Amino acid sequence: MTSADDGPHPSYTAQLLDGLKERGIHATFFVTGEHAELHPDIIGRMFEEGHLIGNHTYSHIQLTRNNREKFRDELIKTNEILKEITGEEVQYVRPPYGSWDKSFEKELNMFPVLWTVDPLDWSSRNVGRITEKIVSKTGENDIILMHDYYDTSVTAALKAIDELLEEGYTFVTVEEILFD
Repeated sequence: MTSADDGPHPSYTAQLLDGLKERGIHATFFVTGEHAELHPDIIGRMFEEGHLIGNHTYSHIQLTRNNREKFRDELIKTNEILKEITGEEVQYVRPPYGSWDKSFEKELNMFPVLWTVDPLDWSSRNVGRITEKIVSKTGENDIILMHDYYDTSVTAALKAIDELLEEGYTFVTVEEILFD
């Protein structure tokens, strides 16, 4: 039910992982290859703690009609980096800005995952406002887009999780939402 994009960040992702572990929650992390390369220990921790790890390209590139091959190459490179760290193939991709080419699904055997709730956490440093957007907009089987690259986003994510848990929600990886 919740996913984090753009990381891993050396300290904020660790704070989020601590908070998720404390709450017994597994999330989905869509990571960039360049940050995964810089922080393989955090990717290893995500994997060991049972979180789903997906591809968010190498450099957060947006797919356009002029850069299809570069975008494809970034997906492949990130998959290789993640497989080297976790030993597992990557099946899921969160295309930056939601731009996607369906032919990649067959060509790369990857499944795109978008979102249903976007609190625009990257554009605000107001924890209360971000939390309120998440809680007020979330319903059953929603996928919440968050970013683990900002301290306010991590704080808001954990506060929103606590409020949603109180309301009876459960949190699962996107794989569990899509295929259960």
